[in-house]
Amino acid sequence: MSAEPVDSSIDIRQSRPLRLQSPSVVELLDAWERALSQSPVQRALTMLSAACPNATVAELARLSIGRRDSGLLSLRERLFGPQLMSLSNCPGCQERLELAFNVSDVRAPAVSFEVDNTAPLSLELNGYEITFRTPNSFDVMALDETRDVADNSQLILSRCLISVKGPNGENSAAQLPANVIEAITEGMSQADPQADVQLALTCPQCEHQWQASFDIVSFLWNEIDVWASRFLREVHIIASAYKWSEAEIFALTPWRRQMYLEMIGR
Repeated sequence: MSAEPVDSSIDIRQSRPLRLQSPSVVELLDAWERALSQSPVQRALTMLSAACPNATVAELARLSIGRRDSGLLSLRERLFGPQLMSLSNCPGCQERLELAFNVSDVRAPAVSFEVDNTAPLSLELNGYEITFRTPNSFDVMALDETRDVADNSQLILSRCLISVKGPNGENSAAQLPANVIEAITEGMSQADPQADVQLALTCPQCEHQWQASFDIVSFLWNEIDVWASRFLREVHIIASAYKWSEAEIFALTPWRRQMYLEMIGR
């Protein structure tokens, strides 16, 4: 991903189906290197583009957040398997909890990376006729970190509104009543449930119950970052011992690479 994608998120049409494939070691390392200096939303697109070479970054950025994250879940399963391990602190007693769950536990059944869910949504309420869409990565990249949550929420809403017709004619997002905005937000959540995954947790020590957000973007990035650092250390060890090139070591199967490491004594 060499350049920032052009924001053409108003065009919600998709020209071709998307398919995931397992990236090679070189492709994954290249994505990791590019993503080191990127923001979380850019990292999400870089990781996904490594497994979806038939799509442009702009096409991936136009996907709803939930559909994008569904693709990242599938990529995670291809790279590291279905089981996820995480940590969380109990808000009640601060006990450190180890969590173990599967990709299927955090996958919304109605959302699929390969199925287009970008059709416009409509709402009629209190004399308002509204057409809108779900947020995408372009919308997230447009947020201003110096603004408060309310301002950024208003920005997201205004970007996702396609048309608004009120009792007195056309209206902007700022003119919408609170109950209409709430209905639009609820419609977005129902249409794109993968965008906000909540884990229901119970502390075994104090029995406190709470919900914790699961963010596949940061979770997968941390795993890829750890994998890349470990893999490059292994390449260094083998190269130092045998004087092989990086490309020659990349070409080794994981089993053969591990055998060489054991013979080196690492």
